[in-house]
Parts: sequence; structure tokens; C-alpha cells
Amino acid sequence: MDAIDRRILRIVQKDASLSICEIATQVGLSQTPCWKRLQRLEASGVIKRRIALLDPAKLGLGITVFVSIQVGDHSSKALARFAAELAAMEEVMDLYRLAGDVDYVLRVVTSDTTSFDAFYKRLIDLIPLKNVTSRFALENIKSETAFPIAG
Repeated sequence: MDAIDRRILRIVQKDASLSICEIATQVGLSQTPCWKRLQRLEASGVIKRRIALLDPAKLGLGITVFVSIQVGDHSSKALARFAAELAAMEEVMDLYRLAGDVDYVLRVVTSDTTSFDAFYKRLIDLIPLKNVTSRFALENIKSETAFPIAG
């Protein structure tokens, strides 16, 4: 990956709706070489997908909850099943397995506390859990999807 690839990545992660012509102009290439670079970056998995970012509040999804989980069973089979079931839950926006005193942390988005409670009840039925702690976000101060790309 060279400096032009990194410039392309910085551009498309900020606005994936730009045309090849607009991207090519910004990086100083003609359209065909720019398109080929984008295709290569997609084929290699550097660009995973192009999406539209939506406003959760305008969709009626006003509650964001960070959920920390300590599981009771640390066998690889139980953890794999648990992670797969968590990943399939549509309210789970982010899912991380952690090192330390907490096994998983989730970012959960729902419409209200009643819908979060329904999610929570499904969560605690998945496998035996040692501890679950939920923290309700009061304000989103920063939410960024663009990675810092050096060079």
C-alpha cells in the first residue's frame, strides 16, 4: 500500500458516496487507475464494505447501553456459541472479547428501556453468566468511523 492508496482510503472512509472521478481528482490520478486501486483495496479486504451511516435518534433508537459481561463457563465451545449468539442479536452494534476482569463488552442500541429490558432477558438466558453490568449513555460526545491513516 503506497501513499496514494492511503489518500484514497482517507477519502472513501469519510465519504464513500464520492464518484471515482471525484476521488481520482483529489488524489491526482485519472479515473481508470483510481478505480483499479479501489478494486484492489476491496479485493484484498482493506475496504470491507461501503455503507451509509444513519442517525439512530431519527430512527427512534434513542438508548445506547454499554454492557460488560463476565461469563461463568470459559470453555472454547461455550464461548464460541455465546459470541455467535451475541453477534446475531440485532441490538448489538459492537461486540468485543476482552482480556482482564471482563470477558465481553457490547454496545447495544434500542428504542427505550422496555426494549433494552427485553434484550437483557434474552441475553441472560444464553449461557450461565457470572456478572452483567449495564451503563446507559447520557450523551454521545464523539462517534467516529474513520481510522487515522498515516502518510
